[in-house]
Amino acid sequence: MSAMRMVFLAFSALILLGMYLTGFQTAHWVLYIPAAAGAFAGITGICPGYRLFSALGFKGQMPGKSI
Repeated sequence: MSAMRMVFLAFSALILLGMYLTGFQTAHWVLYIPAAAGAFAGITGICPGYRLFSALGFKGQMPGKSI
């Protein structure tokens, strides 16, 4: 498992932990979208956000280039 996948899994786990601590009944349904997308990216290695923005015409970062 790569480090980027672990970042996505930790990201979604922290969001879900925050929703658990505040209560799942009080969490808005929109908060589940980034948690589900992060878990999906961590498990499969496919980032839905990157696919969406690349389909909209945004360019990805080239390997080795700084931001």
